[in-house]
Amino acid sequence: MQPAKQEPETQTDIDMKDIVALCKRRGFIFPASDIYGGINGFWDYGPLGTELKNNLRDYWWHRMVTCPPIGPDGHPLQIVGVDSAIIQNPKVWEASGHVGGFSDPMVDCRETKKRYRADHLIVFIPDPSLGVDKLFAFHEEATNEEQEKRLKKFGVKFEGKFIGDTRRLENCLDQLDKILAPDAKEVGTLTEPKEFNLMFETYCGPVQSEDNKAYLRPETAQGIFLNYKNVLDSSRVKMPFGIAQIGKAFRNEVNPRNFIFRSREFEQMELEWFCHPEEAKKWRDFWFEERQKFWRDVGLTSDNIQMRDHDSDELSHYAKEGLGTADIEYKFPFTAPDFGELEGIAHRCDFDLTQHQEHSKTKLEYLDPERNNERYMPHVIEPASGLTRGVLALICEAYTPDPDRPSGVYLNFHPKMAPKKAAILPLMAKGEQPEVAEKLYMALREEFSVDLDIKQNIGKRYARQDEIGTPYCFTIDDQTLEDQTVTVRERNSMAQERVHIDKVAEYLREKLRG
Repeated sequence: MQPAKQEPETQTDIDMKDIVALCKRRGFIFPASDIYGGINGFWDYGPLGTELKNNLRDYWWHRMVTCPPIGPDGHPLQIVGVDSAIIQNPKVWEASGHVGGFSDPMVDCRETKKRYRADHLIVFIPDPSLGVDKLFAFHEEATNEEQEKRLKKFGVKFEGKFIGDTRRLENCLDQLDKILAPDAKEVGTLTEPKEFNLMFETYCGPVQSEDNKAYLRPETAQGIFLNYKNVLDSSRVKMPFGIAQIGKAFRNEVNPRNFIFRSREFEQMELEWFCHPEEAKKWRDFWFEERQKFWRDVGLTSDNIQMRDHDSDELSHYAKEGLGTADIEYKFPFTAPDFGELEGIAHRCDFDLTQHQEHSKTKLEYLDPERNNERYMPHVIEPASGLTRGVLALICEAYTPDPDRPSGVYLNFHPKMAPKKAAILPLMAKGEQPEVAEKLYMALREEFSVDLDIKQNIGKRYARQDEIGTPYCFTIDDQTLEDQTVTVRERNSMAQERVHIDKVAEYLREKLRG
């Protein structure tokens, strides 16, 4: 077992700028097209970020497909995987409701030329006694300090709390002529909200016409529904069962923000669990518990995750007639002390299969031999999480300031998630030590992701391994040449002990187990 994690500063105290800087400095995440100044809403994953993302992806697949959970009856669930195309027949998105209804209400500021999601703007209405005739619009994620600074600039008093009322912009549309936009100097510059479709359009073939228009998928779920019948016909699965998929999705977000939390290209890990309509609640409750357990098992602490049911005005079109949706939320530094969505678990009812049956004219009802050949349209429980958003949660959780070590910070990754499980560090860059180090590296690399790091002084190499979150460092020194033992340094406690070089693999297996 790992030593207990040193208590870090709270998420509220951690500055995302420091996390973003570390991610670039140590090769986790880079701005896409960085040498050209980047492109808003797109990110590249560097050597360590790719390893971290793959570790989370592979563990999710293992827990869902390779070694699926044990169901309420004590037997393993039936879950299979698919990998569907990013571009599908455009009729798919008409049937799913994305072409006609996948949009956000947007408002433009005529002064600054900036665009905002209307449902993300909060309007502060000062009390009439203050003598202020302006209404102030803020991004919903604006901090109290940012709000206070701006209101004081326009003469609104602040004595521990603001005097007035706050409302959503949608409830203040009759007063647009009095509203001061978030970045504007004059009132009345916001336009009426207009719907903005989030689908990325493209064209198939050499001619760019309406007949050849296609879309990049905004979710991976529809690829699962499209293959529901193929899976039933080709696999030995029966109700209830699940189909899992991991893949990229694309949404033309108007305001990508908060690093990789909201971006235009991202990866999803989605499961569609098909079941009899009468069993939907049982399975929804099952997946609520199972998915929270998963995130705790990869290192997110109970204090930083919570489950929250959606309010009625948040429900998607497919969930309005069902049991609703709940989010597993994480307390990111930019949301603290509040939480941001990490995973949604929705009861999609029979909406998707019914829509595709109607639009494709293909029978998708299930004939259930276990229920006297009852024919029904399955209901669906969908645990859907963002892989890239999960990576961000792991990094934020792991980020641990520590002024007592040279690096000033270390990444306390759970060993299962750590990009490198161990580092092999010869104390000297010349002589026999590097040869012994390389031999140990060769013995370990088939089983573990290990780093052979020879150059720089040992303190700087320890600092680098702390910053990339390597749980264990094995140092080869002069004593190693005498008695074949190496020094093991544990990341969190920095405690050291010596083990025989032939026992290093066994040592790692024991420490990384669980």
